[in-house]
Amino acid sequence: MSSKLFDLTGKVALITGSSKGIGRAIATELARHGARVVISSRKGEICEEVAAEINAELAGAPGGAVAIPANISTREALEGLVAETRRQLGAIDIVVCNAAVNPSYGPMSELPDSAFEKILGVNIMANHWLIQMVLPEMIARRDGVVIVVSSIGGLRGNDRLGAYCISKAADLQLVRNLAVENGPHNIRVNAISPGLIRTDFARALWENPEILARRVEHDPLRRIGEPEEVAGIAVYLASPAGSFTTGQNFVIDGGATIS
Repeated sequence: MSSKLFDLTGKVALITGSSKGIGRAIATELARHGARVVISSRKGEICEEVAAEINAELAGAPGGAVAIPANISTREALEGLVAETRRQLGAIDIVVCNAAVNPSYGPMSELPDSAFEKILGVNIMANHWLIQMVLPEMIARRDGVVIVVSSIGGLRGNDRLGAYCISKAADLQLVRNLAVENGPHNIRVNAISPGLIRTDFARALWENPEILARRVEHDPLRRIGEPEEVAGIAVYLASPAGSFTTGQNFVIDGGATIS
């Protein structure tokens, strides 16, 4: 007898920033477990390519993908993303806030106001907007899953990524607040905090072998993570397996934060 513990058949999942990296891995795994997923980022052509690859792999299986490009930095664009998702797939069961930006690298003393505002706007405010757009239908049917992709940067001080880390710490509190507010409606809200993962976002930390070796030297697993190694926890949180889990932050970092 097959288990339904991780079965997402019939569920609709909207994942931002899902044309590459961690977002793409999460979308792919949710689809493999039966969900119909939305591939979304700013570049429509890439979204179409990713959706086509998922659909080709899953031909005849329950899951699948559609491409709905959007720039999440404006409320209007997010409203359009949600409306088009509902038009094509129906009610949204799972939302994964993965898209994020970091246009500044350096100490807080040199951080331009414009960069700080962009980081806070995209990494926090856009998540807040999107979640509030999907919560009413989740509350109405007393079922829903919200996942926010944060970072171990939200757990530690940093002398070069200060604003980004502030935004990721705020995301963790956003998750806790929403879990408390919406738990009585049977809505689960959780965070995932990846460590160093082989994505374009972290390319500067891993494309040079010497830099990478120094970075992981003291981590228990002594290596960089792969996007697929983050996706599994998203499947758990989105599926019946995670039905008694809310308000938590799952650190996927090869042990970096304990060493």
